[in-house]
Amino acid sequence: MKLRLEDHSLRLRLSDAEVRHFAATGRVATTVSLGPTAHETLVYALERAESEEFRITYGAGAITVKVPATLAAHWTGTNENGFAATLMVSENQPLRILVEKDLH
Repeated sequence: MKLRLEDHSLRLRLSDAEVRHFAATGRVATTVSLGPTAHETLVYALERAESEEFRITYGAGAITVKVPATLAAHWTGTNENGFAATLMVSENQPLRILVEKDLH
């Protein structure tokens, strides 16, 4: 899974295998080592949420995008390439989130 952060946007691109894994388990994650110890990592994940709310969480070296279950099922079960949402992370600060299937 590829992560791209730019300005006020976050984009996740998943391979076919990752899309299938997400469809089957409700979660796909990648860990990037940023130093010599196990505590120096960044984990980013896509999760199927139990609620119908699109959310993002961040803490302890982890970024998790939580997608409503109905949207996740539609996306993984069709040829639809991606979806997007804009979340207000503070009063005047939107964060655009894009999740896409990697076509390469």
